[in-house]
Amino acid sequence: MKKYTYTEKKDTRSGFGAGILELGRTNPNVVALTADLAGSLKLEGFIKEFPDRYVQCGISEANMIGVSAGLTIGGKIPFATTFANFATGRVYDQIRQSVCYSNKNVKICASHAGLTLGEDGATHQILEDLGMMKMLPNMTVINPCDFNQTKAATIAIADYEGPVYLRFGRPVVPIFTPADQKFEIGKAIVLNEGPDVSIFATGHLVWEAIKAGEILAEEGIEADIINIHTIKPFDEEAVLASVRKTRCAVSAEEHQLNGGLGDSIAQALARNYPVPLEMIGVHDSFGESGTPDQLMQKYGLTAGKIVEAAKRAIERRVV
Repeated sequence: MKKYTYTEKKDTRSGFGAGILELGRTNPNVVALTADLAGSLKLEGFIKEFPDRYVQCGISEANMIGVSAGLTIGGKIPFATTFANFATGRVYDQIRQSVCYSNKNVKICASHAGLTLGEDGATHQILEDLGMMKMLPNMTVINPCDFNQTKAATIAIADYEGPVYLRFGRPVVPIFTPADQKFEIGKAIVLNEGPDVSIFATGHLVWEAIKAGEILAEEGIEADIINIHTIKPFDEEAVLASVRKTRCAVSAEEHQLNGGLGDSIAQALARNYPVPLEMIGVHDSFGESGTPDQLMQKYGLTAGKIVEAAKRAIERRVV
């Protein structure tokens, strides 16, 4: 098992803040918009340096999406920012009609996604957003795993023409990807190679997958571990290449099982190469208030549960 270490933890939303500040310095067409949540989205640096390229829309998320779509007509690249729950569920109609249907170059940047925003509870914890966004024609959906990858993804989407949904979070998580990485939209990253089981993870669950791989390696089980940072376009080729070697798989995500990463993997396997798949995620349930660690434990989004799922997948494998 390849060894991954970290010296620091940071929240992925700070990676977004660092990325958009760098974009502000290099791309004069980048505009930041928010719905009364500039601090939560780490926009302070951008606002200080580029106050003329910042739009405070107030608590009117639907209007923010409409304004963003309009800005693209003049050649601007709007980054519309708010909490993931408000960025998808509250404004789905505006995204569908004003952004995706007309294929506008709007970047929807959503923080506090999943369970790990913690104590704010179920009203703010969106677990359906990846599914909602990936079903929209023309929409690209990205879910990076740490500070460095979120920063790199933020920079990359500015040069990518078309609607993008970029998902990130509130809790501090280990920084284990390179600071100088080049983010390739739609290209999965193989973190470890092994012949026994494929583990596909996205977002905060990538680090849990790495820890699971270490536990499995101690028991003589070597896993393919793959970071699926782009949910759409989906890297089906990487998934199939892995499972043709291992003949069993696990998916891991901080999202509902319906409509998420596991759903995309299941479809790819059913069409091309049916093998056992165990899915780690939220089972048709809302969240609740608690610390991120408490909630990850309660909902089974941990390295230990990934280990258990990997063993089940191996047991189900046809010899």
